[in-house]
Amino acid sequence: MAIELTKDNFKQEILDSGLPAIVDFWATWCMPCRMVATVVEEIATEYAGKVKVGKVNVDDEGGLAAQYGVMSIPTLAFFKDGKVIETIVGNVPKAHIAERIEKSFGKL
Repeated sequence: MAIELTKDNFKQEILDSGLPAIVDFWATWCMPCRMVATVVEEIATEYAGKVKVGKVNVDDEGGLAAQYGVMSIPTLAFFKDGKVIETIVGNVPKAHIAERIEKSFGKL
């Protein structure tokens, strides 16, 4: 299950976790966000213990979205060693996300 992220737990859960991470920047009113949310939950389950998956509601945590340059949602930001190494913007198929995970993080 994806972790709900806020400014209070982002550093601990994502930046300091020691695992590569994917953060889904989304909003409740965003239909493409809702569509990709199912895929994000599947990814969280399939990569549990290998990749940390979290969600940031941009309406509640606009500061985090701004800090990471999120201009459109949904945006999936891939973090490695505390830095964004890749992003995917928009609703994309699960296979595309899995391919980018392997490209970004290597074979897990």
